[in-house]
Amino acid sequence: MGPGPINAHPRVLRAMSADLLGQFDPEMTAYMNQVMALYRPIFGTANPWTFLVDGTARAGIEAALVSLVSPGDRVLVVNFGRFGLLLTEILLRIGAMIATVDAPWGEVVSMDAITAAIERTSPSLVACVHGDTSTTMTQPLEGIGALCRAAGALSYVDATATIGGMEIAADRWDVDIVTGGLQKCLGGPSGSAPITVSALAAERIFARRHVEQGIRTAHMADGVGPRIGSNYFDLAMIMDYWSDKRLNHHTEATTMLYAARECARTVLEEGLGARYARHAAAGRAMAAGLQAMGLSLFGDDRHRMTNVAGVYIPDGVDGERVRTAMRGQFQIEIGTAFGPLQGRIWRIGAMGYNAMLHKVLLTLGALEACLAAEGFALPGGVAIRAATQAWEG
Repeated sequence: MGPGPINAHPRVLRAMSADLLGQFDPEMTAYMNQVMALYRPIFGTANPWTFLVDGTARAGIEAALVSLVSPGDRVLVVNFGRFGLLLTEILLRIGAMIATVDAPWGEVVSMDAITAAIERTSPSLVACVHGDTSTTMTQPLEGIGALCRAAGALSYVDATATIGGMEIAADRWDVDIVTGGLQKCLGGPSGSAPITVSALAAERIFARRHVEQGIRTAHMADGVGPRIGSNYFDLAMIMDYWSDKRLNHHTEATTMLYAARECARTVLEEGLGARYARHAAAGRAMAAGLQAMGLSLFGDDRHRMTNVAGVYIPDGVDGERVRTAMRGQFQIEIGTAFGPLQGRIWRIGAMGYNAMLHKVLLTLGALEACLAAEGFALPGGVAIRAATQAWEG
């Protein structure tokens, strides 16, 4: 019950036990086509280029950035937590010229500040995180695509922590690339990164296409742009494999494709609206229960993620001893924190297969018992009542 990874859905685990297929087997390529179709509504897009990058969520982030950005390109990063800093770290390694527009941890960046930063820096790309689990904040994205379009910039969004639990609206936001991961709200294991790429972004990526010598044929033409700085994360080559060309790149992670497919099937069978409402109910219940214990939530209430809450560790309580007791006595894991919040807050999630009332109540009951054992005075049972009422809205 931390900020992710979380328990995988049993259907996803069963799907992963299926036998392997060759990467050009017709059954395998049919599954690939299904995955592309399944993830379009989850991303809120009609983009034909909606597929998977093999690797953890960070693989999707790095593939997007290394394929869009050349050394010397100007990039604006919207930064309000650890994962905004991660975008900066990756871009530094690419050799980009980076500017940031920042908010303190626990807040988000205003659209006015983003507008001013775009005007000041004239970036070729604006990169941001949707939900940053390090701070439990969600960055509003309505209107950001229009700002980028007006400035002639492309846009990238890391939606690892929100996809499948909060609305992702790639087309309505008019953003160019969005990436995710399975291990949070989608209810799968870490190891596959769903991605969607707009036509404009695909054009920039294919302008940098350089086909490997070992697989190129006489009729293949390279792009005019600089070669993408990674072979494995070269989206031009990965997209050629996911296209009708089926041009060999790497051996597809078959088991992870099964997992990603089943994650999407469970999401769409539940219905996106119902799923978002379930995550919102779980978030309300967790927050209400924590506050009923006398604990204080971290960050701006207006922009809190629905699927993970930051809560201050009470004065005089050993936060790590509580986490150890939760894990040892109740088999429940809650999260620690990073950077300036390390040792100050716990991060408690309720997402995917775990965004259920009984799991929220079990977590709150266990935390109450562990806090009482530490000598923290709190009224017994009030968290359960508050959470149950909040779940019902």
